[in-house]
Order: sequence, then structure tokens, then C-alpha cells
Amino acid sequence: METNYCPTGNEMVSLPRLNERTAGIEDLTFLHMGYKGLVDLRGGEDEPLIQPFVQVNGTDCPLEGLRWSRLGFWVPRFTGKAGPLDVEGVVLTPVEERGFVIRLELHNPGDAGCEVKFGLKGLWASAWHCVNEDKPLEGSKHCFESAWNGSLVFDMRCGAPMFAFAPMCDAPCASAFAEAEEGIAYRLECCCELAPGARRAVSFYWGLGFEEVAAATSAKEMLRQGYEYERERTLRWLEARACRFADEALTGLYNLNLFFCIFFSTGVTLDSEELVLVTSRSPRYYVSAAYWDRDSLLWSFPAVLDADPALARRMLEYAFGRQRRNFGVHSRLIDGTVLEPGFELDELMAPVLALERYTDATGDRSLLEEGDVKKGVRSVLEKLAQRRHPDLALYSTFLQPTDDERVYPYLTYDNVLVWRALRALARLYPEHGGLAERAAAVREAIRTHCVKTRDQKPYYAWSVDLEGHWDVYDEPPGSLLLLPWLGFCEQDDETWHNTVGMICAPEYAYSFAGHPIPMIGCPHAPHPWLLSIANSLLCGRRDKCLEILRDIRMDNGIACESVHEDTGECTTGEAFATCAGFLCHAIKAAFAGEKGE
Repeated sequence: METNYCPTGNEMVSLPRLNERTAGIEDLTFLHMGYKGLVDLRGGEDEPLIQPFVQVNGTDCPLEGLRWSRLGFWVPRFTGKAGPLDVEGVVLTPVEERGFVIRLELHNPGDAGCEVKFGLKGLWASAWHCVNEDKPLEGSKHCFESAWNGSLVFDMRCGAPMFAFAPMCDAPCASAFAEAEEGIAYRLECCCELAPGARRAVSFYWGLGFEEVAAATSAKEMLRQGYEYERERTLRWLEARACRFADEALTGLYNLNLFFCIFFSTGVTLDSEELVLVTSRSPRYYVSAAYWDRDSLLWSFPAVLDADPALARRMLEYAFGRQRRNFGVHSRLIDGTVLEPGFELDELMAPVLALERYTDATGDRSLLEEGDVKKGVRSVLEKLAQRRHPDLALYSTFLQPTDDERVYPYLTYDNVLVWRALRALARLYPEHGGLAERAAAVREAIRTHCVKTRDQKPYYAWSVDLEGHWDVYDEPPGSLLLLPWLGFCEQDDETWHNTVGMICAPEYAYSFAGHPIPMIGCPHAPHPWLLSIANSLLCGRRDKCLEILRDIRMDNGIACESVHEDTGECTTGEAFATCAGFLCHAIKAAFAGEKGE
């Protein structure tokens, strides 16, 4: 049976695998600067990390018929049955808290009273380090009763504490744990008599920290504030950032993906409390918890800026701080050190383009005067100069926007980004001098050397070597479809129209014209990409894209890398948080004039 997940999270904690069939939480993740990535706490093969349970008159009653919705487009809520009882559950990850809340409410709709035991049980089986690949962490797992919360504390130690997590309950609760073959099993149990028509609700608060005091008091802080306070504060935060469109389905899709982008492509580290940027805080994404300039600043950043300019500024401060020295390198760890070497021209331009976008959108020019930002701009210009052709104003790359090796060194799309970035810096930093002229020279070089003809019709080549070779190609992570959106040409430009016609034609190898999802793929993932839908939205193909977005399933409603061209089911790249951001930005750009109430 296919498993659908309903992920949620806040700045500190992510719950990537909330199982919609069982309401079990299979794992819990957080970012850790010292470990340079994501730490993932997992349950066992047959028992999740956290599982709600209900027992009626001594009989175990599994949760059945679960129906899911989201409060504020983000907070998971389920309703269902447990034997004769109605059950409602909410999994709340309150903003600005180091933990999460599971609230269970039981209702007895029958004519007879019953004795009920309910709560949470589970198994902590393992802890993993996740950055692209998952490796089990070696250390000793512990569970013990703590005077700090009157319940249990779980921790992991490797000489010194590595991390801890701890539950608390807002009702009398019996707790127990035992060593099991696969890990540490536990049970948190509340008891009550439930009369006909009566309801009973209990909230379980889970805190996270470096060690037991930090974990237990994180739970206690939420308990002191109370569920209603945490819920309403979080829903107000979500509402302030949500956007509504005339189309109800589009509204739901946009906001779910917006909050997935915010909480899974950014996060605060447990140990150093620093905001960092990553591809995805979900280990379900195949290159999780690492940093790409392109992913974070070209895809995630525009959506965050649309919704939360203050967070967008913090994103730029991180990029121009921790990540500055390796701008343009394929991928890095969250502390800025190199993960995968290899130069990418689009990634080198990404920080400048994000800086321009932020400044234009907010009018805040103070960031331009920050020392890290000025150093970063100088670094970008210095590295860019090293990639210039000896005689022409074109710039080379080693890797394409898919991170795959290029065929020819001078990519049209990448050089359009260079043109745009130089033009932006000429305006933002006129003291540098000569940048406007350099931008004009790049534009002229693209028009002269990257435009080819077929059947006497001009088109933009994908890449050239300036020695008589070029290729007809496109890829969604950096598409020629975006040239008008980037301001390089108009949408009625003949050369661009001819290019789009070639790469969208049925005979093009990676076009899915004629299928229900007639978008573009590439060898990296030979199915229609979600980024291709976003690109199409940004170049004016609204009606067809809206039709697709109403029906497409993706990764249970969340953006993935690619989908099947006929069914819309996810084929690659589940839980792709930065892609979710770019899809949101494209939706808002395309439908901004059709907002709902």
C-alpha cells in the first residue's frame, strides 16, 4: 500500500514522515552546525517513533478511517474512529519553539460510558546523519525519568551529550520505557471515564535540546503557554504570510508549498542557533540538507521574499556570511565548506540576483553597505573575471544548472544571468565603474554568438564552444524559457519564440507534448519537471499550467523534482523544498491580479 506523508515543522524541528494511514510520526529531524547537516531520529521497522493509541474497556482500538486537513494551510489535523469513539488529532509545530505538540481529543457518541486509556507510544530505534547520504550515528541511546518534567527524557551521548528530547503532558500521565531489541520502547498513557456524549482532550508537548534540561524545559515552556496560545499564535503567523487566489485549489496548493518552502528550505541549527539554508530538511529528498546557491537564492528566496521580507534578509546575511568564500562551487555543507566541487556559473550569479531582488522589493539598501555583502560582491566579480573568454564577453561554466557536466562551455542561459547580474551591480554599486558597459558587451556577445539558425529561423542555442559547435537543448533548472522573465528579451521576440517552439515540439527528445502534462524534462530526470511548470507560468502560459496544477498530485500536494507525464504522480525528488518555493513564486507572479478574499 502506498504511503502518503503529511510533513510539518517549524524553524527548529521537522516531522518529514507523518503517516496519513496510521497518524504515526516515523521520524524527527533537526539541523546541527557541528555535524554540518541534518540529524534524523527514527522509529523501527514495525513501530514508529511516535504513535497515538486508544484502548476502550481494555481492548486496543486502532485508528481507522483517518481523514486529513490542515489548519492555516500547514498544521496537520486528522479525524477518524477508534472503536466506538471519534478521534481528532492535531500535530502542531509552534513557531519560535524548540519542539512540537500532539493533541488528541476523544468523543464518545454512544449511549454507554466506557473506560479509556489513550496516549502515545513508540520506539526510538536509531539516529542518522543526513547530507545527501544517510549514515547511522554511533553513540549510546538513553531513556530515564527526569525531575525536570515529571516524565521521560531521551538522549544520545558520545562521551558528551549529543542531543536530547523529552515529552510532557497537560494531564496526569503514566510513563514507562524499556530496552527493546531494536531500541528504546516507551508509553505515555492517560486514563479516563468517558460518559455518553463526553469529550476528553490531552496535549503532549515534546521538547528538543542539547541535553536533558534544555529538552525538558523546552517542553515545559510550551506547556506553560498552553495549547490554545501556541495554536493561535502559530495560526496568526501563518495567516500573515498566506496568500489567497480566486481559485480555491490554487490557494491551497500555493500556501502548502509556501510553508513547506519556508520550514524545509530554511532552519535554525540546534547547537549554534544560526539560520541556515538547505535543499530540504526532509531526508526523503535525495540530496537533502546541503546548500546550493542556485536552489536557495534563485528558487527558494523569491517565494520567501514575497511572504516574509525579514526572513529573506536573514537568508542573504547567511549566504553572504557563512557561504561567501565558496560562491559558485557546486554544493556546500551548511557551515560553508565544500561538499561537491565543480564550478557553476548560474550559482555564482545567484547571490547578486537575490540581492537585487531584495533591494528592489523592499527599498532597503542598508544591506548593500554590510561588510560581508561588499566582500561577497567583490568575490563574485573576481571569480567571474576568471571565467571570461580571452577575447569575447562570454563566460564559461563546468557544470550545467542540473549539476551535470556541460557539453560546450558557454551556456546561453548562464550568460544571460551574467548580463542581468552585471547590470544590477552597475545600479547597486556605481562606484565599481564599467559594469554597465560590461553588461552591454555580454548582451551583444550572446546575440552574436549564441543565436543560430535552422530553416532560416533564428533561435538560441543551449551552449556553444565559439569554435563552430553548439547544441539544441534545455533543462528546467535553468531554462531558456525564462529569458523574457529575466528581462533579456520580450515575449514577442522572434528568436525566443523559435527556441520555445523547438524545445516544446513533440520531436524534441525531452518534450512531453501530447501528454496530459506537456512540460519539459532532461536526462537528469526524464519526466516533466515541476520547475518546468514554474518556468511556463513565468513566461505566460497560465491557462494550461492552471489546468495542470488543479489536477497534479506531485508528492501528496508538495513539489517534487519530476512527475509522470500521464498521471502526475511523483517520479523523482520527493520533498523538494526549494522547488516548492520557485513554484509558489511563479504562481504568485502569474495570478497576482486574481487574489481572493
